[in-house]
Amino acid sequence: MNIRYVQSFVAVVESGSIAEAARRFGLTATAVAARIRSLEESLGITLIQRSGRNVGPTAEGVKVLDSAQDGQMQIGELRVGMFQSAMVSVLPSVLQRVYASYPDLKIFMDTGSSVDLCKKVCSGELDVAIVVEPQFAMPKTGEWHPLTEEPLIVVAHASMAGRDAHELLTAEPFVRYARSVLGGQLADRYLHDADLHPRQRLEIDGLLAIATLVDKGLGVSLVPDWPSLWTSGLAIIRVALPERAPVRRIGLAIARQSPRFALVKLFSQAAATTFNRPHDDMLS
Repeated sequence: MNIRYVQSFVAVVESGSIAEAARRFGLTATAVAARIRSLEESLGITLIQRSGRNVGPTAEGVKVLDSAQDGQMQIGELRVGMFQSAMVSVLPSVLQRVYASYPDLKIFMDTGSSVDLCKKVCSGELDVAIVVEPQFAMPKTGEWHPLTEEPLIVVAHASMAGRDAHELLTAEPFVRYARSVLGGQLADRYLHDADLHPRQRLEIDGLLAIATLVDKGLGVSLVPDWPSLWTSGLAIIRVALPERAPVRRIGLAIARQSPRFALVKLFSQAAATTFNRPHDDMLS
């Protein structure tokens, strides 16, 4: 929470005038009004209303004013979704950056399939979600912004270094990435198009779970090149596919009409930084 915006709101209420509050801070009335609007977007509520020539707080604004004066300023709850594999590898870094700017922010977290999370964003149940790119057109109530791309690779035990990707997929037991998720569907299409028929041992969701099974010598798998696989300390290797590999795209699903747009933008920029993606124009 930007304390200067809170101070501007308090000054407007105390003076009953945006112009008077602006004079107190040596700002223009336009700048103070912009601060109030930004604060309202962060909180998801309307703070001030006009009564004749005077400006006063709304009922919600009175509550915020009391909290600000008591030093217990509360800001709205940001509703965030994230697909399961990102909970351990992405979420901590994003939240570390978010809380550096908004230490009192409350966040509601929802996990699930990317398809379900996208639908919740578009319906307004969630403000923002980190998801695999949806394979359907987003409704007008939502939008999608790319963060990174991950090509399909074969994950094999370290002892299998030097072997061909297709040979591994047909000769070794196969741990299939669940076809209930988009990454698994991408892998399934590749196997079909390449006319490969692996000896499936089991089908499971969860990239780190698959990597652990491969580490134990239980088979090989065809999965997106998720960075956390290579920081796990497991005895696994990456084997590239012989031709240009299909890619899984990770990005942000955003509710266009979220009343917490300022917080959505902050979260989006934190996510972009985590994925080493420029974010100067993120949600501009």
